[in-house]
Amino acid sequence: MRRSHAILTVLTTGALTAGSFAVLSPSADAATTLGAAAAGKGRYFGTAVAAYKLSDSVYSTILNREFNSVTPENEMKWDATEPTQGTFTFTSSDTIVNRAVSIGAKVRGHALAWHSQQPSWAQNLSGTALRNAMVNHVTQVATHFKGKIDSWDVVNEAFADGSSGARRDSNLQRTGNDWIEVAFRTARAADPAAKLCYNDYNTDGQNAKSNAVYAMVTDFKARGVPIDCVGFQSHFNAASPLPSDYQANLQRFANLGVDVQITELDIEGSGTTQANTYAAATNACLAVTRCNGITVWGIRDTDSWRASGTPLLFDGNGNPKAAYTAVLNALGGTTTSPSTSPSPSTSQPPGTKSCTATVALNTWTGGFVATVKVTAGATALTGWTATVTLPAGAAVSNTWNATAAGSTGAVAFTNIAYNGPVAPSASTEFGFQGTGSAPATTATCTAR
Repeated sequence: MRRSHAILTVLTTGALTAGSFAVLSPSADAATTLGAAAAGKGRYFGTAVAAYKLSDSVYSTILNREFNSVTPENEMKWDATEPTQGTFTFTSSDTIVNRAVSIGAKVRGHALAWHSQQPSWAQNLSGTALRNAMVNHVTQVATHFKGKIDSWDVVNEAFADGSSGARRDSNLQRTGNDWIEVAFRTARAADPAAKLCYNDYNTDGQNAKSNAVYAMVTDFKARGVPIDCVGFQSHFNAASPLPSDYQANLQRFANLGVDVQITELDIEGSGTTQANTYAAATNACLAVTRCNGITVWGIRDTDSWRASGTPLLFDGNGNPKAAYTAVLNALGGTTTSPSTSPSPSTSQPPGTKSCTATVALNTWTGGFVATVKVTAGATALTGWTATVTLPAGAAVSNTWNATAAGSTGAVAFTNIAYNGPVAPSASTEFGFQGTGSAPATTATCTAR
């Protein structure tokens, strides 16, 4: 998965190995949460988590209540964990792992080796130097989290799209065709108890790309290369719907003797159509014995890298959608999960509109991601504009959940249609990615 496209424990450390899983309810009533219902089926139900959002009370309440697995969204990737060669930083990823421990959830590690989100120093390497750097990176990161990870996405998105079935042309691929095997053997040596997975997108049905992955897994199993699971990202929308052979495709991989996992599920749409598709994906996993878990890529629609498509189980205010009910029902749970916050009022109370904006940052050398929270005052908003002033030399390269006016200096970000209305004292979020130095954590907000 990407940062936005362009943009994962055990109960107590040492108490359980990464290969074991305590079936724990994340709430008192095991029948009314996604994680507990999935555990009743011998599976997990997880979500992607961003460390900087854990201070958001709505976000954290849903996470703590609903999920029994977490995947760090960006915090375990190469650029986040080794921004300078040989210098490793785990503050943000440790924060997520510690939260998972506190709620009795398992962790999917994402991702050890990937052509994208590499630090600039790795992008500038090639050949033996890059291969050695990759091996060291996999070793150090997997060793740091040894015993805390249930499943590692060891290699991510290594096959090309289209009909060729070829490997993706990347700097890692150009180090030699055995680089994936080397990454898996290295990960096994560093963290022997964790399941080792290959993860990719557009492999959800049988096609040239999934056939190529299938051939690689067949080869690895025949030669004793350690591989335990295959992840299917499962990003669906009208242009790329859930394939009719989705379950059959999961089953054919499971028949190779590996677990299968739905790793980044999001389904654009709304209402009954979206709910039915979520139920179908969930039922497909339940029908395959070795499909041991589902992860949705984010909690609320506004947390998604595809936010404009409202692809997740909770709306921007944290309220469960029809899709949530459909998944919970498919898992055999009951639909009494509470709303987290009120929906925006349809009749605006009198008073002067006002708003505030705060900025949370995830930075690395040469770039950053900013998440801006817009909070309404005592009167509901019908729209808003938040202005963030960038330092000299910095520029906005990508924006989600807002429209940016300009890319340098004082950049005004204005809501899009679905997140303009904000209830009194409630919040919404947007984000942007930039190059250069990060801005301050303050912004100005104009209410409408």
